[in-house]
Amino acid sequence: MDGIRRCGADDLDAICEVINDGASAYRGVIPDDCWHEPYMPADELRAQIADGVEFWCYVEDTDLRGVMGIQPKGEVTLIRHAYVRTVRRQTGIGGRLLEHLRARTTTPILIGTWAAAAWAIAFYRKHGFELVPPQQTKKLLRTYWSIPPRQLETSVVLASSEF
Repeated sequence: MDGIRRCGADDLDAICEVINDGASAYRGVIPDDCWHEPYMPADELRAQIADGVEFWCYVEDTDLRGVMGIQPKGEVTLIRHAYVRTVRRQTGIGGRLLEHLRARTTTPILIGTWAAAAWAIAFYRKHGFELVPPQQTKKLLRTYWSIPPRQLETSVVLASSEF
């Protein structure tokens, strides 16, 4: 069936494939010491799921074409790991996934991304999210994410209007 659905255990390989393909856009953009191959190994994906990230996917013609995770964190919800296959970018898949997940929560939404990923920031701003002031960013990243110090230094946070 085409459209958006919650990912299941049978989707793990396809989720990894989409994330690693989509993440290729970051190669040469984010700091070299933050890039690794694969960008998200299967064991890291399983750890994210065990930590409460619920993945949703966009499927077309039985092909998983985009993924996005949602993770409740008390008084906020995080959007995590939003990726679309390279050949399907700019077709509205990311926007549909984001709006679907947005409708699934009543708490303010936070999104972290690489500061150098201008296209990702523009995407989220187009969908009504605003950059959090730099003085709040590090506090939010430390509070709601578990990321290495180098990633903390090179990331931004965007928030929904309810934040």
